[in-house]
Amino acid sequence: MADTALVDPATGLTQAQLAARHGLRVAGERPSLAEYSRRLWAYRHFIAAYANAKLVASYSNAKLGQIWQVLTPLTNAAVYYLIFGVVLEQNEIPNFIAYLTTGLFIFNFTQSAVLAGTQSISGNLGLIRALHFPRASLPLAATLTQFQQLLASMVVLIAIVLVTGEPITLDWLMLAPALLLQAVFNAGVVMACARMGAKAGDLKQVMPFILRTWMYGSGVLYSVTLFTRLPEWAATIIQYNPMLVYIELARHALLEQAPVLNGSLVQLWLVALAWALVTGIGGFIYFWRGEQEYGRG
Repeated sequence: MADTALVDPATGLTQAQLAARHGLRVAGERPSLAEYSRRLWAYRHFIAAYANAKLVASYSNAKLGQIWQVLTPLTNAAVYYLIFGVVLEQNEIPNFIAYLTTGLFIFNFTQSAVLAGTQSISGNLGLIRALHFPRASLPLAATLTQFQQLLASMVVLIAIVLVTGEPITLDWLMLAPALLLQAVFNAGVVMACARMGAKAGDLKQVMPFILRTWMYGSGVLYSVTLFTRLPEWAATIIQYNPMLVYIELARHALLEQAPVLNGSLVQLWLVALAWALVTGIGGFIYFWRGEQEYGRG
């Protein structure tokens, strides 16, 4: 009886056959990866506009507005310099001010993107339930917003590097590809965190502790040569820490005498490229597999 009820008496076809004949699909069905990528590319202008709107809105209630994009990392750098540069006297690092500021600005790019991306789905349920669009647009917009903030920070960072006595060299040109690789890496991490944050609302409470631990293991506040004192297996793990890699590439681009961890500069670039490709593609696929879940329940 159940099968008979599913057959249309006029055509003699089941509901599934009727749907196939007229090109109907299940509401919210996940498209193929290629089709999803095509749709996401079609929404690139929306992603850019949404990222710009979020950037402007984030400082709309502050009197100094977007100046806080620069003041926040500068304030953090001043505090950490007081602790590590003055109190703990990290004098073995040439130009410690530029060394510290570079690490902070580069790490802050990833940290801010991950924190924003973790809530990019759970914080936009109204938009998700009202409109049909590739949900990956939201974590990518969060990444783009932080990338725009990074560009403002880079202007300040370069000024600090120059004021502290570093010369302009051709190595500075390598900062651009290093930041682009980090942006791809960030996008993958953000999309993965966005899906996990959509399922577990408590993740946004835990993430600051994870990021703080990550910062201490990335040589942001002190010389990376300290890691050579660790057991060999621990030093090897830290050597392939993606944030340490991207921070080291930025320091090697801007500073003449940045301390070097084990390994060559070529190895750093290969590891940076591998992290960007694996994390960027892996994060995108992981997020795509949960596309039909977002906004449900």
